[in-house]
Amino acid sequence: MKKLVIFSIVGLLLLMLPFVWVFWQASADVALLTPVEISVPKGASTIKIGRLLHAEGVITSPLAFRLAVRLKGVGAGLHSGLYRFEEPANIHTIISRLESGDVMSFSVTLPEGLRTDEMLAILAHKTDVKLPQWQAALKALLPGEVEGRLLPETYQYSKPIEPKRLLQSMIDAQKKELAALSADVSQQDRLRIMASIIEKETMLDHERPLVSAAIHNRLKKGMPLQMDPTVIYGIWRSKGSFSGNIHRKDLTTDTLWNTYTRRGLPPTPIGNPGAASLRAAATPADVDYLYFVADGTGGHKFAATLAEHQANVKQWIKIEKKMNRGK
Repeated sequence: MKKLVIFSIVGLLLLMLPFVWVFWQASADVALLTPVEISVPKGASTIKIGRLLHAEGVITSPLAFRLAVRLKGVGAGLHSGLYRFEEPANIHTIISRLESGDVMSFSVTLPEGLRTDEMLAILAHKTDVKLPQWQAALKALLPGEVEGRLLPETYQYSKPIEPKRLLQSMIDAQKKELAALSADVSQQDRLRIMASIIEKETMLDHERPLVSAAIHNRLKKGMPLQMDPTVIYGIWRSKGSFSGNIHRKDLTTDTLWNTYTRRGLPPTPIGNPGAASLRAAATPADVDYLYFVADGTGGHKFAATLAEHQANVKQWIKIEKKMNRGK
């Protein structure tokens, strides 16, 4: 009887031994000499993940990792992505990170006012995804007109980056801004176009509602907007490039976007406006301004009458000449 009891105890201890070993291996912290970055592929098996971690010295036993994952029952819930390991950690901690998807975070900033092609070029330059992939992703999301549909902002992403997901977040971010301003889709389109012009005309927040007022007032009176950035954009759409200098003949060369030769708003935005310009387009200042011209300080002088505007233009010409003499 005693032998049977002893054999039973020994058998139980032998049975528990693997669990004890797994617990010991999984609880022991591993200190790294230098930080390690590991990319876990999408759909990678527990075996493959364990081998990747072991190969980089993050864990001491891929078998212990696999058994610990199985005991926790989270094998199917481990997330892919790029992970960074630098602090001492044990297998339990690492599994928790993989389970929560605690991947490395990156950011990319898109300035306001850029054309969509310029924004895609920045995304291609700042990430490891080539330009044609960004272009294809955007075309899949927006089969029609793509200009002015992205909200310039700083966006967070993880690697490997998914172009469609990031672009969709940029599209959705603009939709959210516009929805807060108007429930009318056609009005949202107008705001998007107006905001893109405002964005090109001024970089000063306090001037945005004033430029917006000038646009609204000119449209109400049936006056052509006569905004240079629309001319420049029309040249780019027609020729695929712009020299950087606008000439008098350009003002009279008709394109769909030339607001000197055509009345009303252009058919599309001329860039991607930021949130401040979208809000300014929806809430113009309560002023009667119809004109504005640079004032030499980075801002503009606004006027309600042509006579006042012409005086401001003369003053700007003097400032411009003085600036050119100082070069």
